[in-house]
Amino acid sequence: MKKAQNHTQKITPFLWFDGKAEEAMNFYTSIFKNSRIVSVTRYGEGAPGPKGSVMTGMFQLDGQEFRALNGGPQFTFTEAIPFFVNCQTQPDAARSR
Repeated sequence: MKKAQNHTQKITPFLWFDGKAEEAMNFYTSIFKNSRIVSVTRYGEGAPGPKGSVMTGMFQLDGQEFRALNGGPQFTFTEAIPFFVNCQTQPDAARSR
């Protein structure tokens, strides 16, 4: 019997939104097959965003993970794509550079 593996994607595209992260996640997961919202973290009382609104989210599009952040209007749209790199230890982080 083959042992199940706990696979974490090493590099994840990280998308910045100005209040539209939840709307974007719902839209993207509705148009791509085998897609789902994995997790959502919401702002609480006294947070920089409206209470109950999405702060961060993780979603998958046909198995590819993406992270979303409602970071506000500080950065406008560019062609740049930031990446989130999953590391277990400090040496892993150093090797990722």
